[in-house]
Amino acid sequence: MNFNKHSELIGQHAFLGASKYGWLNYDDDKLVQSYINAMAVQRGTELHDLACTLIRMGVKLPKSKTTLNMYVNDAIAYRLTPEQPLYFSRNCFGTADAISFNERSRFLRIHDLKTGVTIAHMEQLEIYAALFCLEYKVQPTEIGMELRIYQNNDIVTHEPKGEDIKCIMQKIIAFDGKIEKIRAEE
Repeated sequence: MNFNKHSELIGQHAFLGASKYGWLNYDDDKLVQSYINAMAVQRGTELHDLACTLIRMGVKLPKSKTTLNMYVNDAIAYRLTPEQPLYFSRNCFGTADAISFNERSRFLRIHDLKTGVTIAHMEQLEIYAALFCLEYKVQPTEIGMELRIYQNNDIVTHEPKGEDIKCIMQKIIAFDGKIEKIRAEE
């Protein structure tokens, strides 16, 4: 049998694909809602890519109270680095949407762009702060921090206590050690 090549589909996944067979049990309403959610995720990815490009190029958007415009313009104004990976170990790493650390003023700033409707949680940004401190060997009790979530045309700001970030760092270290012990026993 000479199978059709379909080289344009390599690495692609169909919405109604075999690997996500749950759709077999959907009714019409569930199908429509699932498709809308999938398109929202794709749109969010594209908006993050656009924001990253605009920030890297220093292209500000018109001043307005829209999520994307506020996020991009603030990231440029504060000289944040977009899409910065933060690494502690193969078990614990992540990518901050936008981050900066001023070594002179000892101030860490992390901004996160949320394009969905589900309310975001500041814990995600606190983990990024902990990862930053672990990777760059910075004591969280000796720096200032501001974490921001941009979502639904609003900005939520949080100034975490260094001790709280230190607790997250300790949990990362402890849990990473446990996972590595399990890996060693495999």
